[in-house]
Amino acid sequence: MEKREQKKLIEALLFLSEEPVKADRIAMMLSISPDDAARLANELRQDLNDADRGLQIIETAGGFQLGTRPELAPYLEKAFSEDVSSNLTAAALEALAIIAYKQPVTRIEIESIRGVRCEHVLDNLIRRKLIKISGRKEGPGRPLLYSTTPDFLKYFGLLDLKELPPLDLENKLTQPKDSNENNDREIEIIEEMDSKDETQSYNE
Repeated sequence: MEKREQKKLIEALLFLSEEPVKADRIAMMLSISPDDAARLANELRQDLNDADRGLQIIETAGGFQLGTRPELAPYLEKAFSEDVSSNLTAAALEALAIIAYKQPVTRIEIESIRGVRCEHVLDNLIRRKLIKISGRKEGPGRPLLYSTTPDFLKYFGLLDLKELPPLDLENKLTQPKDSNENNDREIEIIEEMDSKDETQSYNE
């Protein structure tokens, strides 16, 4: 099969898939190696970029996904304003940032950092499949532990958790919310996640 036909098939597969497609799945479809499949997907991504198309290929959550370009979001929002799901609230972003950096983490630990209760926020994040219950912590009451999901990576356009902005966990996310010296970097992290929340909405 010619490379041009292979790229067409990859584009069609990504278009039909709601989830990121891993290289080994592309490889199985084309009867080639995963390395060759990843190379073709990256070539197709460059082809779309060079053609200045409205679609782009994003590498996220260990696979490839077809999505719209972030700069088109304001225009697409006008066309699909009734269908686009709402962005995360500031409270949800705060809780999500804490979970992302300290996972697995309990509700009490999250609340001690935020300074407010967050049962409703956690329930909402679970419904949106951005976090999950990943076990129980040893100790009195064995509280539930929360962690991020592959959908978290997909939502923010991350390949893995290593792509999160750097953060000094020991000093920045272990102190209560009223410790002012630690708030500036936390706010910066939340604002960066908020920016990704807005620009990735149409790549889901």
